[in-house]
Amino acid sequence: MRIAFVSNVVYPYITGGAEKRIHEIGTRLADRGHEVTVYGRHFWDGPREIAHEGMTLRAVAPEADLYAEDRRSITEAVDFAARALPPLRRRLRNNEHDVVVASVFPYFPVLSTKLASLRTDTPLVTTWHEVWGDYWEEYLGHLAPFGKITERVTARVPQQPIAVSSITADNLADIGPARETIEIIPNGIDVAQITTAPLPQERYDVLFAGRLIEHKNVDVLFDAFDDIAAEHDVTLGIIGDGPERDRLETKRNSLTHADRVDFLGFLDDYEDVLGHMRAADVFVSPSTREGFGLTFAEAMAADCTVIAADHPDSAADEVIGDAGFLIEPTVTSLTRKLDATLEGSRPPTSPVTHAKKCDWDRVAEQAEHVYQQTIDNSQ
Repeated sequence: MRIAFVSNVVYPYITGGAEKRIHEIGTRLADRGHEVTVYGRHFWDGPREIAHEGMTLRAVAPEADLYAEDRRSITEAVDFAARALPPLRRRLRNNEHDVVVASVFPYFPVLSTKLASLRTDTPLVTTWHEVWGDYWEEYLGHLAPFGKITERVTARVPQQPIAVSSITADNLADIGPARETIEIIPNGIDVAQITTAPLPQERYDVLFAGRLIEHKNVDVLFDAFDDIAAEHDVTLGIIGDGPERDRLETKRNSLTHADRVDFLGFLDDYEDVLGHMRAADVFVSPSTREGFGLTFAEAMAADCTVIAADHPDSAADEVIGDAGFLIEPTVTSLTRKLDATLEGSRPPTSPVTHAKKCDWDRVAEQAEHVYQQTIDNSQ
């Protein structure tokens, strides 16, 4: 197959989950003999087109700031979509790709990719990590209707949709394609990389890793940790950064056991995050909104006992299964479970064994099958 991925951000130059998924799937498919091209912004040094780990990276727009005041820039998304359209249209009309795969967020590149593929035989596959729905009101405030409309329009574009979880597939079906047409391919992890990541000099008994935003509920973790720290000689490490950082640092300073809680910030080296997971006993994230929850799978592969929130807007239950613990996202519920876990309570299924189901090799095989099936159905 000749596969084109369209994403304004390109891994490893930008290190988010969506772009890492493209990299991991793309490099494996390239190793299998497929021709893989990634269209994105020019975040790397050197020429606009380079070879990278068996793939071709092709810049169709210059480097640009992705955020405006802690939110993804709408201007950047529209600019990338507009710049990507002409070269994509030219290459698709020249029949240079058999299938084009667009990462959905920030939506506009999907629309321009579809325009580029009109009057060609090249089908569009989309990858949905989340469906925001009413969350747009929290994210954009008075501009929420604009976000909702854009999301709905994108969902109704003719496409072969892939969702990373059942909850994302269900939410997508509510605004667009029929549920039975949506393929589910989870996000993945490199189990071998995780189990061999170098250990840090300083370890933490309890760990959180993620963007510091409101629905991650790190303040709930703080209160629960402070409660159990009176009975257990344990420490808490917080990996990540975000708009809630200042408020959470103030909250940390008010805790009785504030000296046992450290903010590690954003760690540039992914293996440093994995090393901290390997060193920790418990990984906790009481987040109420997770389209997949990749950190849960990573922590399980690192042999952490995972505690996550049981919530209708989170796919944590799908990712964890019976290899971790689900709790109500309250201080009382988390305190009880954290205390029991530190006393030695373990889930019935081995976290490492369960995490192997999400290995990138398996994910790439599933993606390869869906891409080929989509090509066959379009002919």
